Amino acid sequence: MLSTVRRPPARRSFGDFVRRANHRGELVVQPRMGFGEPARMRSGLAATRAAAATTVGTITVDSYTRLGELAAAAESIRTGQLLNGYPLASHPIDTTRAMLAGIAGDGFPVQVRHGSANPRHIFAALIAAGLDATEGGPVSYCLPYGRVPLVDSVRHWRDCCELFARLQDRGVEPHLETFAGCMLGQLCPPSQLIALSVLEAMFFRQHGLRCVSVSYAQQTNQAQDREAVAALRRLCRRLLPDLNWHVVIYAYMGVYPTSPSGARRLLAHAAELAAESGAERLIVKTVVEAVRIPTIEENRDALEVAAATARATARVGSDDEPGADSQIYQEAVALIEAVLELDTDVGAALRVAFLRGYLDIPFCLHPDNRGQTRSYLDDSGRLRWADIGKLPLGTVVDVGRRERVDCATLMASLSYMRQKYDGASGYPGEVPELSGPARPKSNPARVPIGATAEEESQP
Repeated sequence: MLSTVRRPPARRSFGDFVRRANHRGELVVQPRMGFGEPARMRSGLAATRAAAATTVGTITVDSYTRLGELAAAAESIRTGQLLNGYPLASHPIDTTRAMLAGIAGDGFPVQVRHGSANPRHIFAALIAAGLDATEGGPVSYCLPYGRVPLVDSVRHWRDCCELFARLQDRGVEPHLETFAGCMLGQLCPPSQLIALSVLEAMFFRQHGLRCVSVSYAQQTNQAQDREAVAALRRLCRRLLPDLNWHVVIYAYMGVYPTSPSGARRLLAHAAELAAESGAERLIVKTVVEAVRIPTIEENRDALEVAAATARATARVGSDDEPGADSQIYQEAVALIEAVLELDTDVGAALRVAFLRGYLDIPFCLHPDNRGQTRSYLDDSGRLRWADIGKLPLGTVVDVGRRERVDCATLMASLSYMRQKYDGASGYPGEVPELSGPARPKSNPARVPIGATAEEESQP
């Protein structure tokens, strides 16, 4: 009698979990959470899993780990200093495995979030810990976060993608999410966010990955956002037909409302956008985003509010919905096609595109960004091009039109959503109230223009 070798069952992937939830009509909601102490990180994951919602977990790394300053992270662990995230590459692997044991698994996948242009140490640590989902990208984790040359970031991310793809030889389908739909948090017109999301996903595919997600950050006009997500989905069907992909929406990434009611309304609109556009996953924000990093309880409450709002919102997202062939779609197609014509290697094409200004992020100060484009908000809150610089949009955008963007205009645009939601007197329709006692506010953190307190350290 021949004996058979019993193979371990294939691990269900992050992407499969999200896809199964979508088939059930459920929106997956996810916090942006990271704590330095293993016990608290475990408590955060456990609370996320126990929330009254369909959730996935998050481990956001600390700033030292993001920058590769592992000695400083290790010293902080040794001396008991508080960190603004989990030092994944500095805690012993057994410590991280124990922290995850009994919580992470097929029914509750966990994603590592970081913000590094050179994440080799992070990929090595997450793989060693038994995790297989993370996010970022060669552009989206380079230009907004520092001065690492784009050519170096592309090389680092190529190596990490290829390392990650090797998990497929072990029967594991790793998942990589592009962060490109969130460039600088705000004031990047939707067409360029979409183009960058698709191009980074194509970069991931070129280097062996088969399971990805594309991102889009909620902007300043709900109708425009619906058009943008429709355009993104259409482009993914056209350009990524061989991948297991889904769309993740981020609650507004810019200057957040300071009032709990305003923050709650903005999160509700993000959940409605996700449901109405057919997106499969939503990254939430809490009522304290403007003043401090949220507690575990505040993250859990935000998850439950978002899930309840999404359940009460009709889900659409068909190919025929308004916006699938919009101005946004046409602009995104023009950008993507111009970039892909530069080189058959997507990473090389991205480098040349920024050098020539075919991709150019408004108000981005990175040395590899030409900085010739500008955007503005029109009277309805739609985000539009004020100056397209060298962007290859001459056939789809009126290049003769220029809008003056001065300091006062920029500051007004940055604070637009805070003023709109903090000043709102009511919300059309009922929004679930957050549960739990009121939390005292701390002093506002010192953060970059356009970021909230959490975003200084957490992607």
